[in-house]
Amino acid sequence: MAAANYLPSEDQFLCSICLDVFTDPVSTPCGHNFCKNCITEHWNTNDQYLCPMCKRFSTQNLSLKRHQLIDPVENLEGRMCTKHDKPLELFCKTNQTCVCMLCTVLEHKTHDFVPLKEEYEEKKAELGKTEAEIQQMIQKRRLKIQEIKHSVDLSEEDADREIAEGVQVFTSLKESVERGLNELINTIKEKQKTTEKQAEAFIKELEQEISELMKRSTEVEQVLRSEDHLHLLQSVQSLNIQQPPPTKDWTEVSVPPSSYEGTVVKAVVQLEETLSKEMKKLLESELKRVQQYAVDVSLDPDTAHPKLILSDDGKQVNLGDVRKNLPDNPERFSKCVNVLGKQSFPSGRFYFEVQIKGKTRWDLGVARESIDRKRQITTSPKDGFWTIRLRNGNEYKAAADPPVLLSLKSPPQKVGVFVDYEEGLVSFYDVDAAALIYSFTGCSFTEKLFPFFCPGLNDGGKNSSPLIISPVRVN
Repeated sequence: MAAANYLPSEDQFLCSICLDVFTDPVSTPCGHNFCKNCITEHWNTNDQYLCPMCKRFSTQNLSLKRHQLIDPVENLEGRMCTKHDKPLELFCKTNQTCVCMLCTVLEHKTHDFVPLKEEYEEKKAELGKTEAEIQQMIQKRRLKIQEIKHSVDLSEEDADREIAEGVQVFTSLKESVERGLNELINTIKEKQKTTEKQAEAFIKELEQEISELMKRSTEVEQVLRSEDHLHLLQSVQSLNIQQPPPTKDWTEVSVPPSSYEGTVVKAVVQLEETLSKEMKKLLESELKRVQQYAVDVSLDPDTAHPKLILSDDGKQVNLGDVRKNLPDNPERFSKCVNVLGKQSFPSGRFYFEVQIKGKTRWDLGVARESIDRKRQITTSPKDGFWTIRLRNGNEYKAAADPPVLLSLKSPPQKVGVFVDYEEGLVSFYDVDAAALIYSFTGCSFTEKLFPFFCPGLNDGGKNSSPLIISPVRVN
């Protein structure tokens, strides 16, 4: 029976205006419940917006007309202002918080307000935008994961290819070394066998002579034992034992030890020739590989020293006699007769070729973006340059710290420049000979890199030929 006291009465489900069960029930700020249509029509037909039950209304003209009628909720207390016990139906943009009607004339009197619905729509739009941005960020990161995985796959393919090529090359070298060693051993053994055969022949001949001499010695001994004068004399005459059997003069005969001097050296020289051939094949393969990263490079006139003459297609440069009147923009070299390529490379690999035929002086390579272009400079890595150079017609150097003198078998006619940004590698090749000239390794690149060219002074007309950027043709 006690449980019946907790059951709601039927009156609690009836609207006090239409006296019927609630249809689309709402609550007023004072806590009374009505059908939404009933309370709306009641307020529309009265000048003052009073609660039909308690007759409460606001002294402000906003009154109850601005109240937001809310659907009944379980946690009504959470939707009520803790200070004024009124519904939270406005949003204070000044303090970024939800407030009730009394808050607008008391604590938040001078603040900026909007209805909850308006702020709700604005915030919902902002959240939608945020969600779209987040999804975009997620998508970018998923794409980056795919990119990284693809890079790893490419790296793995490169690694497998390099390992396979390395195994092939080193196996060939190993076989060459083993073959050379076997040939060396066989050569030495053959010489030793020849010596042994010669010695055996001499020994056999000597042993045969010894046998003949021993036979004669036996005959002499037998005659010597005779006591008969006549017999001894007759035996000497008949056997002619006083003369030794015919023999060879062995005084000057000898078997000198075999000479192996130069045998090992000759074998090593042959091996070196074999290794050189294998190395040439390897370098040819390496050059073909880097030529796959060929880029179209042209000269940037905005960086060219005023005395430099550039071809219309931007592929050739040489030094003129007249200093042109050009704007001294920040990109232009003012003191040194240098010029950069138009193209910049912030990452990755790239390769280009330059014809230097007929020149006695030049500098080639790459330079970082922040190099000093207004003073007399030296091209070295610490100043942002990775280059090689020619001086005096036959003096080749890598502009390292300190410079490295290069020993080349023949003067190159065309130089290939290859850069692997992430690997920190700058390599120079003699294109026609498929030979590596020099490599800068362990470089740390943090800026854009530009192709770098210096045709050098004319050297009395000896160095007037231009530097020519050539199209890359894979052999």
